[in-house]
Amino acid sequence: MHKIKSIKPNTALLVMDMQLAVIRNLPNYLEITGKVAEAIAFARSKNILVLFVVVSFRPGMPEISMNNKVFSATKERASHINMDELMKIDNAVAPVLGEIIITKRRISAFTGSDLEVILRANDIQHIILSGVATSGVVLSTLCEAADKDYGITVLSDCCTDGDAEAHNMLTRKVFIRHASVLTLEEWCKY
Repeated sequence: MHKIKSIKPNTALLVMDMQLAVIRNLPNYLEITGKVAEAIAFARSKNILVLFVVVSFRPGMPEISMNNKVFSATKERASHINMDELMKIDNAVAPVLGEIIITKRRISAFTGSDLEVILRANDIQHIILSGVATSGVVLSTLCEAADKDYGITVLSDCCTDGDAEAHNMLTRKVFIRHASVLTLEEWCKY
């Protein structure tokens, strides 16, 4: 595991896709929400900006092309779903008054959102990634953030995936090329 040298004031914790619709069927649902809640509490105690990223669409999901393999299946199944319900963040990891919720329209936290504007406005240069799924929002956001020259840390036990093998391969072999990969306990020592 790579280590970051310190927690800098220009750091933000991204809590991504911790919506009930996304996480409620995970086998480790309570474990992941518990770990992410700890990360949020630690970040708040260190005055680290906490940003909540959710995926959402307008009624009827006009943002989704039938060419999009991931979201087109969702469009067919869920076009009648109340988008407010889809966007609800689990209470265990919910923002407090004044914290920012960023809405994205694709897998990456950057795509179709104002994340980069928020990061620049707050002079954020280092992002800490957490959320669901490791092979989805975490991977996509990490790749885009690396291309944008952000410093990146992934909290390996504050991310999860429906495929444990994919999670392990990404956190142990792929992410380390672009980011520091730490456990929550390791991060909290800084």
